[in-house]
Amino acid sequence: MRFLRVVPGSALLAVMTVLAGLTAPALADDTPPPFDVWLDGVRQEAREKGIAEETIQVALTGIEPVRRVVQRDRNQSEFKLTYQIYHDRLLTPTNIRVGRGKLAKHEALLAEIEAEYGVQPRFILAIWGMETRYGAVKPTMAVVPAVATLAYDRRRSSYFRRELFQALLMIDKGYITHPQMLGSWAGAMGQPQFMPSSYMAYARDHDGDGRRDIWTNEADVFASIANYLARHGWHNDQTWGREVTIPKDAAFRAAIPEPRTGSGCRAINSMSGAAPLSTWQQMGVRRADGTDLPSRDLPASLVEPDGTTGKAFLVYRNYHSILRYNCAHLYGLAVSQLADAIGRR
Repeated sequence: MRFLRVVPGSALLAVMTVLAGLTAPALADDTPPPFDVWLDGVRQEAREKGIAEETIQVALTGIEPVRRVVQRDRNQSEFKLTYQIYHDRLLTPTNIRVGRGKLAKHEALLAEIEAEYGVQPRFILAIWGMETRYGAVKPTMAVVPAVATLAYDRRRSSYFRRELFQALLMIDKGYITHPQMLGSWAGAMGQPQFMPSSYMAYARDHDGDGRRDIWTNEADVFASIANYLARHGWHNDQTWGREVTIPKDAAFRAAIPEPRTGSGCRAINSMSGAAPLSTWQQMGVRRADGTDLPSRDLPASLVEPDGTTGKAFLVYRNYHSILRYNCAHLYGLAVSQLADAIGRR
């Protein structure tokens, strides 16, 4: 089935412009080509990138756009739910209990990985728990058709086209076979739910068996998550932040540092600028229980996931690293608070 987006009236507008004697630039035709024509272009580009013909034929033969992939892309829960609903769905007693059990079971392995990458075990486990319920959720979607669908779709086509070629490269290099390459509706793979480009850049072979196995090998799963966070600026001597209470007056609002834009992550762009904890303390911000903020003068930013009428959080640099895993405040806060719950004995 082909997804075609027609731009109505563009031809009529061009005729009217000419008839009116006006000079106007030509309007770009935003209607995509038929999927099979588009896919021929992908095959040719793959050849130019050095992907073997056998890989191209195996991976790109007989695929069609998957409508439910586009539907899921338009309805991601991280952008639709309130903080409390998202929190209550994911920070369940079961998820916390299982996470604590995994912490005890893998204590030695996680300590080894913490020593190598500088990431606390509770955060590794929280991401693992959020992504695939500690490996219990199994992949069902073929990655190549899913990513090809999103590459063909106009909303984020450039990003997913790059991911499609990374997926083909993974198959071509023998990291995984095409039938085994199963993932989420968006192409995220394995227990840590890495996109193909993330696998290529951050996946690790921790046990030294010659494979970066994020599908079945928990040592590689943990090391890959830790490496991802470490490579995105994680600091092992800090936590993520905390819930706070804030003044409700206009003077406080006027004093909040302006957001810094240009990070490439809209969640990061939407939080306030950073200020030392001592500054927030002087502005009247306190911990959720009303006590003073920590005395360590870390830079912190204000996050209000539901706007000015909802809960408020001060977050540190490590929270930015979590958002690089999934750029949504509901996700970042849920991971952070699950990590706190797992680590709380």
